[in-house]
This record gives sequence, structure tokens and C-alpha cells, in this order.
Amino acid sequence: MLNLYNAISYVYMMIKKMFLDKILLLIVLLALFTNSVEAQDSSLSQDKDTLVLTIESAMKIALSESPIVKISEKEVVLKKEINKEAYAALFPDINLSGTYSRTIKKQTMAMQFGEETTTIQVGRDNTYNGGMIISLPIFAPALYKTINLTKTDIGLATEKARFSKLDLINQIKKAFYQLLLAQDSYSVLTRSYRQAEANFNIVNAKFIHGTVSEFDKIRAEVQMRNLKPSVVSAHNGVNLAKLQLKVLMGIDANYELVINGGLKEYEMEMFISKENNVYYNLSNNSDLKQLDLSNKLLQNTLKLQQTNFMPTLSASFNYLYMSMNDNFRISSYDWYPYSTFGLSLTIPLYKASNFNKLKQTKIQIQQLALNRLNLERQLNMKISSYLDSMNASSEQLMSNKESVAQAEKGRQIASKRYDVGKGTILELNDSELALTQAQLVYNQSIYDFLVAKADLELVLGE
Repeated sequence: MLNLYNAISYVYMMIKKMFLDKILLLIVLLALFTNSVEAQDSSLSQDKDTLVLTIESAMKIALSESPIVKISEKEVVLKKEINKEAYAALFPDINLSGTYSRTIKKQTMAMQFGEETTTIQVGRDNTYNGGMIISLPIFAPALYKTINLTKTDIGLATEKARFSKLDLINQIKKAFYQLLLAQDSYSVLTRSYRQAEANFNIVNAKFIHGTVSEFDKIRAEVQMRNLKPSVVSAHNGVNLAKLQLKVLMGIDANYELVINGGLKEYEMEMFISKENNVYYNLSNNSDLKQLDLSNKLLQNTLKLQQTNFMPTLSASFNYLYMSMNDNFRISSYDWYPYSTFGLSLTIPLYKASNFNKLKQTKIQIQQLALNRLNLERQLNMKISSYLDSMNASSEQLMSNKESVAQAEKGRQIASKRYDVGKGTILELNDSELALTQAQLVYNQSIYDFLVAKADLELVLGE
């Protein structure tokens, strides 16, 4: 009994030792594998940065990095500086002035004393003038209207900057939705290709065993090979959509964009939008606002041109020193100060071109009013078109969703019929094609809705 017990204990210790050794070996291998994966991941991250995007983060990056937005913001800053320049004209101009003149031939004066005439030469060889000159506008209507003009110009530049942001957001949204559509289409075509490949493998195996004809094998292989170019084209479409989104966002092309989810996640948004019956107006439309500001700009220009018929009044003050000498010993010169204060009044009487300028500006105002009326009609037509497109996409969604479900069921039935020998390869291929088309049309309906909604938001200035 003791020997048997010792033998059992010995076997138990050997098994335990082997088990522990294997566990230790497994731990070491796992550690080495983890370090290797981490090293590969770090090397990949060094080669190309990955950026996980949502539509909100894409718009945020674009608004901060896009050169288009920065250019429009710089334009607003430029207009503000121009406005400050117009205000600066209200302040006095102060200048230091100095002149020197050399007399080549002195002026001769004649004086009559009885019957005798005496002539004398007046002046010195060298004349120096130097001092301070101050000028200040007192009443300058053109200056005041110019200030109002630059204020309106700032508003127009600000509105253009807002439109550039709205337009960029619109392009970002559509590029983002285009990328989702490209990814979903690629996913659908890839699944279809894999299913066609699996069908070919099954049919080929049956052909080898002699249970199906060579025609079925050929049809399955043709179906599989016909899908391959579509898969490659869809993959290229994904890359192109990513590149377009990168350009609009203003980021480097080396970034790898990752967008989780797909167009199906926006399905609920379509139902919510359909239930909300909102009255749409064009009060925030940027194009109309720009036309209104342009009209205000022309009105201010007209007022500015009318100031050409108004008088202007300005004041000036001079404080100068003068010295006249016949030599260049400047240290011994005597300097004599003198100062003046004056008012200058200018009253325009007649200038023919002023009347023509007024007529031109009035014609431009009339043209702008007609352009605004035409633009408003076009924008209302666009709103109706976008709303019709959104409603059509929403109504098609349920039908397309049901088509996908029916196509999936049809494919399953066709596959089972073919497996039991009651169906043909043509039925199986047709069911696969019908499912692929249904899924693509389903994704397209969501994409059409989102694009129309983005264009509607741009027109409404949201």
C-alpha cells in the first residue's frame, strides 16, 4: 500500500509540475505576443495618424483649419481697418514743414521821387522757412458718409464670412454622407462578392462530384467574377470620398479617417423630419442678406455722391520760423517767427459728371431690387424642391426597407431550393442580385434625404 501511495504521489507531482511549466510557458508566449503587437501598432501609428470622425467633429475641424474660412475672417479684419482709417480723417493732420530757396536774380522795385526814379533790389540770397502746420476738417459731409459706407462694408464682409462657413458646413456634410454611402456600398458589394464566392465553391464542389452541370459552375463563376470590378470600384470610391473630406477639412492627406456606423443610423432622423411640419422662411438666407447689404451700400454711395453738391469747411494753423541771409553762416542767422490761422470754405457750383454718377447709382439700385426679387423666387423654388426630395426619400424608405427584407428571404429560399435540387443557378443568381440592388437602393434613399436636408439648411441659412 505504501509503495502504491508513493507511486500515485510521484505521478501527481509530475503532472502538477508539467501543468505549471505549461502555464508559465503560455504566460511568456502571451507576453511576447503582446509586446510584438504593441510594437507593430506603434510603428503603424508612427507611419499614419488615425482620426476617428463624427459629423460634428468634422465640421469643427473644418471651421478651425480650412483656409477658406480663414481668408473670409481676414477680409472682415481688413474692412475694420479701413473703417478705422475713415475715422482717422476726423482727427487733425500735424506736419513739420521746411523749405529753402536760393535767389538767382533779386526782384527790382522802382520808386518815383518827383521826376527822378530810383530802383532798388529786394530780398536776400538765401531764404529759410520751417515750422508746424495743422489742418482740421470742421464740416466735411463726404467724410461722414464715407464712415457710414465703411460700416456697411464691414457688415457685408461679415455676412460673406458667415456664408463661407455655411457653405463649408454644407460641403462637409455632403462629403461626410458621400463617404458613408461609399462605405456602405462597398460593404454591400463585398458581402455580395463573398456570397457569390461561397456559392461558386459550393457549386464547384458539386460539379466535381458530378451532382450539377458544368453550366451551373460557369454561371456561378461568371457571377462571382462580374462582382469583382464593382468591389474594386467601390473601394476606390471610398478612398476618393475620404480624400475629398480631408481637403474640405483642411487636414493633411496622411491622416487615416475612420468613421464608425453607417447611413442606417440616420433612419430615425427621416421620420422625425417627416413628422415636423415647419414653416420655412428666408429671413436668414445669406444671399438675400448680402443683397440687402449691397443695397444699403449703394444707398450710402448715393448719399456720398450727393455730398459733391455740399460745401466743405476746414481750419488750418501755421507756426513757422523764417530767416533771410546772404551767406551760409547758419549759426549767426536771425530767425523770425510768424503764425497764421485760417478757415477754408469750398462751395461747389457746377460739375457735369456729378449728375451722371447719381444717375448710374440709381440705376444700379433698381437692378439690385430686381435681382433680389428674382433670387427670392428661385430660393423658394429650391425650398420646395428640397422638401419634395426629402418627403419622397422618406416615403421610399419603408418600401426600400421592406424590399431588403423580402430580398433576403428570397435569397434564403432560392439557396435552399438549389441545395435540394428544385431550383436553378439562375434563380440563385437573380436572388443575390435582387438583394444587392435592394440594399444599395435603401442606402441611396437615406443619402438622398440627407443631401437634400443639408442643401435646405444652406438655403435657410441654418
